Amino acid sequence: MSSPIVNNLTLESVSTAVMNQPMTYAAPWWLPGGNLQTIWAAKAAQRFDGLPPQFTRERWSTPDKDFVDVDFATHNAAGGVPLLVVFHGLEGSSSSHYAQAFAEVARARGWACAVPHFRGCSGELNHGPRAYHSGDFEEIDWMLRRFRVTHNGPLLAVGVSLGGNALMRWAGEFGATAKHVVNSVASVCSPLDLAASGHAIGRGFNRLVYTRMFLSSMRPKALQKLDQHPGLFDRKALLAARDLYEFDNVVTAPLHGFLNTDDYWRRASAKPYLMGIDVPALALNARNDPFVPTNSLPNASEVSASVSLWQPDQGGHVGFPSSPFPGHVRSMPEAVASFFAAHL
Repeated sequence: MSSPIVNNLTLESVSTAVMNQPMTYAAPWWLPGGNLQTIWAAKAAQRFDGLPPQFTRERWSTPDKDFVDVDFATHNAAGGVPLLVVFHGLEGSSSSHYAQAFAEVARARGWACAVPHFRGCSGELNHGPRAYHSGDFEEIDWMLRRFRVTHNGPLLAVGVSLGGNALMRWAGEFGATAKHVVNSVASVCSPLDLAASGHAIGRGFNRLVYTRMFLSSMRPKALQKLDQHPGLFDRKALLAARDLYEFDNVVTAPLHGFLNTDDYWRRASAKPYLMGIDVPALALNARNDPFVPTNSLPNASEVSASVSLWQPDQGGHVGFPSSPFPGHVRSMPEAVASFFAAHL
């Protein structure tokens, strides 16, 4: 079988043995460095070829009498084809650049595609106090099992950044039983060691740009939640939070049963659970990701035989822009889809 090549991203083989070796990615010459590759991909690179993906929304009632919104791509897909489920990252949604790129790649392959939203990320405030967090494998489990019941073809799940950590945490938690739910999983640029990434995003340029960007949407939503549930957490402490460590200490950790940020980051990290994964899995991390430190990435001795590691030198955080100016972001989703296709 010849090696499929998508612009400057190469999938060298479909065999599991080769998938455990590095794949090659070279960023365009005009986008040097992880920050440029991250920001340009999110803000300026093309996400789709032609018309943008269209979605139709379903609202699912959760076991705790709340709801999650799931967006299904409306392109035609035959019965029994794979369903690609895309779990978004922190403050992401079906409008995120990577979600639209994955939907475009699914359309090109004739696959169905769905983007479930974590609570509070679909544009409407949820009813209960619970939000979402980086290790929310219980919510992942409930969603995937519902997809499994309602879809009659292969089920493929990819998590991006926060969503990938939660997905890999789920796969490691459930081990061999995950095979009864999904065919394979993948994480993309996920902070599998939450403490390492949490501290990295709170320093220097990361603090000025990425931390500020995340807090600009997280803080207003937390204030809305506090208005909805008075006394849920300390308002003054929230307003004083200047990084994700402080925000998680005030909001995320206590809201989801953790003692504090350190306890949350330790218990929610997927990295200690990668050895328990027993379903074909891909962990993709660029080594120049601005806030996922290279020394925090898993190595071959820290994962099970089911986990393939791809750690190219470039790509940024959920970037991987390809082709001549202005570039596009479909090469990474296509490589992930090729991994999935190899395990169908």
